[in-house]
Amino acid sequence: MSSGFSRNSVLVDSDVPGLCLEAHDVTFSYRRGGERILDGVTITMEPATVTVLTGASGAGKSTLLYVLALLLRATSGSVVWDGKAVESLPDAGRSQLRAARSGFVFQDAMLDPSRTVRDNVLEGALFCGLDPVATLRRAEDLLDMFGVAHRADHRPGEISGGQAQRVALCRALVNDPDVIFADEPTGNLDQESATVVWDALRGHADRGATVIVATHQEDLARLADQHVVVGGPR
Repeated sequence: MSSGFSRNSVLVDSDVPGLCLEAHDVTFSYRRGGERILDGVTITMEPATVTVLTGASGAGKSTLLYVLALLLRATSGSVVWDGKAVESLPDAGRSQLRAARSGFVFQDAMLDPSRTVRDNVLEGALFCGLDPVATLRRAEDLLDMFGVAHRADHRPGEISGGQAQRVALCRALVNDPDVIFADEPTGNLDQESATVVWDALRGHADRGATVIVATHQEDLARLADQHVVVGGPR
């Protein structure tokens, strides 16, 4: 049976440069001396590719994604963005780098319930200093492209889960990032919404970006340029 996923591209605007992202002997524990969730992970993710991270529940694939995205600090080892070690940057520097060069699609969308759909898409891009008029135009183009423009003035509690994940994708794409991180982006969606999300991620990689997806769905792993199986604690 076909999964419904494909390698089709959804093209948005012009090419993006992407970035080479590396992990060198990365380990992670939640407590000093505690069980290692990640143990000596070394991988390289190139521009214009989709890397899919899979593994058993609790194996650390989402943790690895968060470490690569600078949302968690590795216990040891090094995370490298475009040849520069970034693991030891101060919190402000990590935040600025994330805002300027990356987008993140969370598993459950994680939209701000107090803001409209439009404002949820705009907030991060305006934080990193993009032109507000051009950013608004791009946000509205993305909302239209992904079929949620008619919900732009609604709150997240007034839209469906599939629509919320499309909005989260618009938020991740609005600053045209060099790298997108996605944590189980299609796991809770119907097939139509899941295909829209996957094709958009695939299309952004085809334009030159680096895309990294953590998922339990083997269908996506088979479509990736690189498939990394993340091992569990040792």
